[in-house]
Amino acid sequence: MRKLLVLLSLLGLLIGIPAFAQSGDACNIEPPAEPVTIEMISWPFAITEFYAAEMEACSEVDNLTINTNLLDSASLREQVALALSGGGDSPYDILHGANGQIADWGAPGWVMPLNDLIEKYWDEYDLGDISQGYWDSASYNGNIYGVPVVGNTLHLVYRIDVFEEHGWEVPDTYDDLLNWCDEVGLGNPDWELIYAMDVSRSRAWELEFFMLLRAMGGDYLDEDNMPAFNSEEGVAAVDLMIETVNRCVGADGVAYGLNVIQVAMGNGGLPLTKIWASRAATMADPERTDLGDVIGYAPAPSVVEGGPRAGSAWLDFYFIPTNTTNDPDLVFQVIMETADAASQQAAAAVGSTTRNSAAEYGGPYLPAANETIGNGIGNYAVNPAVSIAIAKLEQYLPLVWPGDMSAEEALETAAADYITEATAQGYIEG
Repeated sequence: MRKLLVLLSLLGLLIGIPAFAQSGDACNIEPPAEPVTIEMISWPFAITEFYAAEMEACSEVDNLTINTNLLDSASLREQVALALSGGGDSPYDILHGANGQIADWGAPGWVMPLNDLIEKYWDEYDLGDISQGYWDSASYNGNIYGVPVVGNTLHLVYRIDVFEEHGWEVPDTYDDLLNWCDEVGLGNPDWELIYAMDVSRSRAWELEFFMLLRAMGGDYLDEDNMPAFNSEEGVAAVDLMIETVNRCVGADGVAYGLNVIQVAMGNGGLPLTKIWASRAATMADPERTDLGDVIGYAPAPSVVEGGPRAGSAWLDFYFIPTNTTNDPDLVFQVIMETADAASQQAAAAVGSTTRNSAAEYGGPYLPAANETIGNGIGNYAVNPAVSIAIAKLEQYLPLVWPGDMSAEEALETAAADYITEATAQGYIEG
């Protein structure tokens, strides 16, 4: 295992993939009496790749083998749904998910409550080092379903030298951003794009809409689970999203996904982007770019001056499937060893962690991320019905920019479809 990690590190130096050094801590787990293989499924970005290496290090324990399976988040959710919805044995023992999966996987019983295990290992792994608010975010109907391991949000990343050279101020509101884009000029030949935001996939359109809607004071559902996104604020949020694409991103930039945006920032083709903190953490990595010293970070802009930042607050968790075929106590210990204090302190170099003791080890993006989280729009309500709304908005919002639907048509169609499905599933009284 150690030889493999060294080889991967050397390969990373050669091809530009960051090398994920382990924390150096031993995996302090009592060897099981019989051989055990634990399967983990996750989606890859810098810090989750680091955690995957930490987890695999527990294969050094006698009779214990850890396999980590990394695939894109959409495919992961599909795989988990296929694997767990039928009620048979789970092929996975550890699942990586985010805020939405607390209710999506917890409500139908796909993942097990961890309250007893958390209480058992609270002192041994100093789980009070993780803020209570994070544990609250991992909870649904009194049960804690996930172990918080990553904090995340979206904020601005920009070229300090370019902004200083031109006397530009980093946009603090969306009005500032639109005015800045007009000044720089869409299609400016000095840049690949003047501004980038991920709208390359349906989920990205929905997420940007959610952030703008919340920043305008709106939300997805009311207290009766009826749609609230098809409101005046909803239409205004769609209009602002489309205006931002038209004035700042342009037709070519719509195809730019997160990986392409990150590369463009690193190679000097982009002066400003709104991107995940998990990406910003490695954007100045000297193995990726020579521009690390001039890459700066700022909070997500507000829609209204003095209002909340239009950046959502995210957490990533590790879950244990209810139908795991392995001892949940052993599986939980593997998660604990992966995300203990030493591991998170090392992980802070490549991403935002959840332990208070790791905060001082983080990178220069952290103030921007913390300001966005602390004064931002939060996250979706922990409510299984919200996932239906998300799915319907993912279906129709991408049709607005090409002109196939107006903002009003997209929102009203999504609302009608949502009501039909939410009623069928019992979230709305018929």
